[in-house]
Amino acid sequence: MSSADAKSLRPAIKAGTFKPVYYLYGDDDYLKDEEARLAMDAAVDAATRAFNLEVRRGGELDAETLGSLVNTPPMMSDRRVVVIRDVNALRKDARAMLDRYITRPADDVLLLLVAPSGAKADKELIAGTAAIEYKPLTGDRLPRWITYYVEHDLGTTITEGASALLQSAVGTELAQLKTELDKIANYAGTEPINEAAVSAVVGVRPGETLGDFLDAVARRDGAAALKMVPGLLEQPTLNAVRIVMALTAQTMVIGWAQAARERGVAGSRLTAEVFSLLKSSGGVFTGRPWGDFVATCVRASDVWSTRAIDGALEALLATDAAAKDTRLSSDEQLLSTLVLSLCGVTPRRRAA
Repeated sequence: MSSADAKSLRPAIKAGTFKPVYYLYGDDDYLKDEEARLAMDAAVDAATRAFNLEVRRGGELDAETLGSLVNTPPMMSDRRVVVIRDVNALRKDARAMLDRYITRPADDVLLLLVAPSGAKADKELIAGTAAIEYKPLTGDRLPRWITYYVEHDLGTTITEGASALLQSAVGTELAQLKTELDKIANYAGTEPINEAAVSAVVGVRPGETLGDFLDAVARRDGAAALKMVPGLLEQPTLNAVRIVMALTAQTMVIGWAQAARERGVAGSRLTAEVFSLLKSSGGVFTGRPWGDFVATCVRASDVWSTRAIDGALEALLATDAAAKDTRLSSDEQLLSTLVLSLCGVTPRRRAA
């Protein structure tokens, strides 16, 4: 069977026409679980689900049990669905049985093989099944997911500003975004989701988001950044460790961009190269949409020196270690001290 891209299962779900075996792998467990659930709902009628749906974990199966699961015909239905979670944990005999089965799968069975995040991609399953990799959504894919979920699952709309504000407050974890969007849509009722609705439910206001805080640090505005610290720590999913993660990513990219400027890279070419760097980094936590992150780093690269970057990274490393030791200062104290360290040096400006 040929490999499939991450968009290919949705049309199959919509049409109710599936390939016999899918291998779902990658680091975004939410997307994998959501699409597996949608596939089960589409492939098995609710009235016969008790007879035609089996969900098992790989480590619990031997060859005989697995063979029975995939070779049992459907009852009062055209199709039977078998889901094997943690497929990477199959024992040797069960895996041999699976390898034999996928060479000649049954036409009336839909087999979903689901690997957990962090599991090494199985090259044999990729080659022998309809394989779909689920990578964490980053860059402009995340706002598109927010818009899609709001319009198709919640039946309403969301403004661009509200989407950016929500992402700044909640981050990139889809399960958390879904939870907050469900609450916000319920609060907004029949009205579109706007920034006021996000602020009311999530407790974050424009101008006081993690992105605003990161921008203030990038321009070395310590007073503005210090003012935001208490409010940031009241927001869902934010603590000193996550804020330090975002600051570290920003500082490293500013340093990379600063070095690129030294090599003569500037303007739109510098912006494009920073975007490429971000894409190659995988799921780094930027604290806000990629476009805003890149613009901030490019601007700040003209006012931070190599010495300031090195000092900032040392301070970030020390703060990260302290934040993970609950015996030390509070998150607010640690972050306030860090802000003073990062913003305490007068920025270096280039001659016109």
